[in-house]
Amino acid sequence: MITTTITDFRKDIKRYLDDVNDNYETLIINRGKDSGVVVISLNEYNSLYSTQYELSSKVNEHRLDSAISKAKKGQSFHKDLIEK
Repeated sequence: MITTTITDFRKDIKRYLDDVNDNYETLIINRGKDSGVVVISLNEYNSLYSTQYELSSKVNEHRLDSAISKAKKGQSFHKDLIEK
């Protein structure tokens, strides 16, 4: 995670955005007391959004929790995909 001020961000915006995009860094731009902006890459945003969507359904949340529990207990199985 990178933290900077709005002044420093303005001075070197390209470098900051390259770090966010290329290195999956999270950038926090402080804008005063208890105020700021978080910048993340589009890929990171899409990942977070997809996770939030999947967990917004209680049925999906239960299925994911069950699968994780089974995997931790060694009750999972391997299945090969058929390529055409």
